[in-house]
This record gives sequence, structure tokens and C-alpha cells, in this order.
Amino acid sequence: MLLKKLESYEIILASKSPRRQQLLADLGLKFNVQSMDVPEDFPEGLGMTEVPVYLAELKAEAFRPLLKDNQLVITADTIVWLDGQVMNKPVDYADGFRMLKELSGNKHQVLTGVCLLSTQKKVSFYALTDVWFKQLSDEEIHYYLENYSPYDKAGAYGIQEWIGYIGIHRIEGSFFNVMGLPIQSLYEHLRAF
Repeated sequence: MLLKKLESYEIILASKSPRRQQLLADLGLKFNVQSMDVPEDFPEGLGMTEVPVYLAELKAEAFRPLLKDNQLVITADTIVWLDGQVMNKPVDYADGFRMLKELSGNKHQVLTGVCLLSTQKKVSFYALTDVWFKQLSDEEIHYYLENYSPYDKAGAYGIQEWIGYIGIHRIEGSFFNVMGLPIQSLYEHLRAF
């Protein structure tokens, strides 16, 4: 295994996201899933690249008092950034509709901050992907919201779902970052950890 030196760690993925869990499993790592409810609030004035890293570190720091010497916790936070604003997870159907309407016909950024924390070391990084949506019809947005549940997703969409198939006509950067975990960058950071 290429990540053999990590075998001395008990790896904890601090995420309820089934997408993150699948991506990490596909990397060939053995890990446990534990998560804590940490409020995803951040100070005003943080820049686009600072917000997801701040949130990933906030989640990781919640584990610090519980970490044992042989444990490595991986936390991540994904945001959608449009016109200088963070688009969080939609609170309801109307909010999801509003978000998708704003993303429609526009380019936005998806950023994921990742934090690797052990008792000895902390490494944080982010990945950025540019995403272009075609002009979505109201009918397409309604169909998506009625048939999928994007309420656990920043920006109210999953690139790996129907809306991504029909609506996203271009991306620059990591596809997996848009899914919630920049797995290639994570692999490189884990190799160097």
C-alpha cells in the first residue's frame, strides 16, 4: 500500500457525508467515522479561501482534547462561493430554489478546506474548482428539488446527481473537490504527513 506509513495511525474521518466516506474508502484507507456537531460559523471578513480552512480546522480542534497519540483525524468543509458570498446548505425547498436560480447561467467556485490533525502535527489546505452551470429552467430546478434531497449540500446541489449531469457544462479543477473531498490533494498530504 502506498500509504503504508499511515498504518500506525487509527484514522478518523470526522464527517457524516456518505460521499466523503466513499472517496476515502476508495483511496484504500481503513478508517472509522466519528463526527461532532460543531457550529459552522465563521468570522466576517474571511476571504474565499480562508472560510473552508477555518471551518475544517474548527471541526478538527473539537477532537483535540480526545485524540490519542496513534490517532489522525481528517476533517473537511466544502463551500460554494458566488459573487463574494458563501452559499451554505439550503434550509428548505424555497432556499434551495433560490440558490439554484442564482447559480443558473453563472460560474461559481467550490472550495473544500481539509485539516489533518494528530497529537504531533496539524496540516491544513484547500482545493478550488471553478464550475459553470448552464441556464437552468424553473422546471429543471423543481424536478431536481422534488426528486433529490440536496439539503445536506452546499449550494443546494450534488455534481454527481441529475442536476450535475444536465446542468454543469464545464469545470476547471478537481471533480472530487466538488463532491466534497479533493482526494488527489488529500492523498499527497497524507503521503507527506
